[in-house]
Amino acid sequence: MNCKEIKNLVEDIEVQNFEDEDVSVINNSSLEMIGKGRQGAVFKINDEMCMKVYGDVDDCEREYYAMSLGQHTSLLPKIYCKGENFIVMEMVYGVDLREYMQSQPLTEKLSHELIRMLITFKEIGYERIDHHKRQIYLQDDGSLKVIDVGRTVWRNRTYPYPRKLLQSLGNEYRAMFIEHVKVVAPELYEEWDYYIQMEGISAKLYGVIENKEQADLEQLKEDTNKLLSTKDPDMHYKGLLNLIRKVVKEQRKRELEKQNKGKGKKKGKKQKKK
Repeated sequence: MNCKEIKNLVEDIEVQNFEDEDVSVINNSSLEMIGKGRQGAVFKINDEMCMKVYGDVDDCEREYYAMSLGQHTSLLPKIYCKGENFIVMEMVYGVDLREYMQSQPLTEKLSHELIRMLITFKEIGYERIDHHKRQIYLQDDGSLKVIDVGRTVWRNRTYPYPRKLLQSLGNEYRAMFIEHVKVVAPELYEEWDYYIQMEGISAKLYGVIENKEQADLEQLKEDTNKLLSTKDPDMHYKGLLNLIRKVVKEQRKRELEKQNKGKGKKKGKKQKKK
């Protein structure tokens, strides 16, 4: 099946994005949908190829760029064809780490592969050196392949350590992975540990600031009572009287300005006649 034939099939597939939800899909093509997520839906072409159709063409461009950066590595699926809103790529087999770790332990060898994955991300130019375990697939030979790499590029801000990966591992495997890193790369371990501690301190500081702002807001609400005048009859009367006087004074001033302006125009006309 060539790219032109695939493009014709895509015309019979409608993918729509929703905020914080998986895409909706209307599939009138002959292709089987094998998965979907926040950005797009995946369809099987044959045993070697699949196609991801995106709801947003910008997401398609972003992921195509990210995948292109890593085509010289074995970490990412090969790209076969690209259209405006779709990418045809190598079918990824194996088991994702989320599924794998439900029944299998995190070995030192697997931790080493995860470290190599992060190194590869850095080497090929990704801005986010991180990935969720559900997007990492363990192959039969023990190597890894990754999918859904669009969010690794074109980013303004990223965490300075693999926060998404660590959080997705869960408490037990997270601690185990960090210990494996400590053995292989003590300096990297110390750096990650430093950033993790700084994140914890930042969260505590945010809580302190939020509580202080809330207390200050309550005090501000209470202090605004000092500006009220209608509850005190004497103050209310005095304020209302001053308001009326100010309005009358301003109105009279405007009337005088109009009258003087009119007299000036009449005087000018008389001088011209003479």
